[in-house]
Amino acid sequence: MDERLIESAMRRALELSVRGPARGVNPRVGCVVLSAAGDVVAEGWHRGAGTPHAEVDALSKLPAGSAEGATAVVTLEPCNHVGRTGPCSEALIAAGIARVVYAVDDPGEHSQGGAARLREAGVDVTAGVLRAEVEGFLADWLFTARHRRPFVTLKWASSLDGRTAAADGTSQWITGPAARARVHEQRRASDAILVGTGTALADDPSLTARGADGVLLDPQPIPVLLGLRDVPADAAVWRHPRPPIVLKTRSLADALCELQQRGIRSLYVEAGATLASAFVTAGLVDEFAIYLAPTLIGGPRAALDDLGVGSIDEQRRLELIRVERLGDDLLITARPTGGAAGGHHETPPPGPRSSDRPAGQADGT
Repeated sequence: MDERLIESAMRRALELSVRGPARGVNPRVGCVVLSAAGDVVAEGWHRGAGTPHAEVDALSKLPAGSAEGATAVVTLEPCNHVGRTGPCSEALIAAGIARVVYAVDDPGEHSQGGAARLREAGVDVTAGVLRAEVEGFLADWLFTARHRRPFVTLKWASSLDGRTAAADGTSQWITGPAARARVHEQRRASDAILVGTGTALADDPSLTARGADGVLLDPQPIPVLLGLRDVPADAAVWRHPRPPIVLKTRSLADALCELQQRGIRSLYVEAGATLASAFVTAGLVDEFAIYLAPTLIGGPRAALDDLGVGSIDEQRRLELIRVERLGDDLLITARPTGGAAGGHHETPPPGPRSSDRPAGQADGT
């Protein structure tokens, strides 16, 4: 079959995948079935957890036996596990598909291996068609599948000398309206927003994404409380339009793993010095969003605590991605040199992404 037809079918499969839900545990996947002559005979896409996967959706639109000898073009390697639905690899084999073409290998711990199963059954398998384009589209899901945790953005707003509040704990407002508006845009683009229970007790943040007029934006991030202390029932976070997730653990790794299992792909962390430093020290920050105001405050309330850097040779270098001016303020976007988990630089596409924090560090909440 002309490989141009295969590439065209893959582009169509990618178009179909966009119709699936942008957030959640499962990836957005599209599938196109081509006859032996290269004609499109069926299309399908995944509509969310518990619904047929793209391959099964496409096959369901064909009369029994009509897929014999056909080619299935799918954006992600067919799965090879039993979850709420059966393995797509087995469905393709049972339908008599002769060839499977996919773009990206499935890195899922339990779902990978579909290509090997198909080859064992005598199906011709081709991988990597339009790989870069599909990887870009699936960046957020692929990151969580590969690292078993969400993509973490750590945000703080501070003076030029790195202080997030005055000596008495007051911090509203260090930055101006344009910077605060961008914070709310970043919140909206994230699946969830996390603070320590100390922050919830001291600052009573709403953890919502709001417009300049105070109206709630859509969609809202899921609020996450991390820490061992209880938050009173009358706290603002309990009035959030989405039910908060409470993680009573001291292990950041365990907390992030649980969030990934709940379908959280991008996490926006607004933390005080202790919790922020814990994320940095553990190597769990993938991107920094640092808002700097042209002011000097001094005093003890710094954005970060001890990072375990004993000498200049141990400093934690960052790669500058962008520097933007927002009114009188700056937004510095940076990533750890080398990227997450040993070298990956995957960034979730915008929109559809334990310790406690000292009081008074709620700039932008």
